[in-house]
Amino acid sequence: MKDTYEKFKTYLNSQTTLKPVEIEHIGEYFSPKTTKRNEILLDYPSVCTDFYFINKGALRIFTLNSQGLESSRFFAFDTMFCTVLPSFIDQRPANEYLQSIEKSELLVCKRADFYELIRQYPELDRLYREILELGFIISQQRIYGFQGFDALEKVQWVIKNQPHLLLRMSNKMAASYLGMSPSTLSRVKAKL
Repeated sequence: MKDTYEKFKTYLNSQTTLKPVEIEHIGEYFSPKTTKRNEILLDYPSVCTDFYFINKGALRIFTLNSQGLESSRFFAFDTMFCTVLPSFIDQRPANEYLQSIEKSELLVCKRADFYELIRQYPELDRLYREILELGFIISQQRIYGFQGFDALEKVQWVIKNQPHLLLRMSNKMAASYLGMSPSTLSRVKAKL
């Protein structure tokens, strides 16, 4: 069996100038966790205390409206970090769900440990800021772009910017992210 931390180490090695001994030390604060398909990792009223690295699988952050309809806000895939950031930062109830939408192999770091690690390792702090900045940019592009896009333009934007999404997500989940019905998404995909 491959080392549970191999992808994590490879990712940190490719994205930072951390020394192998530093990467080993950081890895000591991340515990392995295996999830089932559709397992809820963070429930709506809970406070987020975990920061995840996805070795294999996919996670989704979503909300439910008063009619029970889902609205997907974010997807994360293999070799990505993921958390419900607003709650993780301010330690208030998440008002969102974090779900493992595939059987997943994760590495989990507790909030206090994570903040200690980014304090101790400026390179990890830099990487964290880059992840936050990229997430902010994609979020802004999605919000402002989607305001003026028709259904076809939304799907084309996702194909260009987040290609894994349409390949690995159900039409229902992808449609909730795009702000359209699954049947509209199916019609648009058929035209491509």
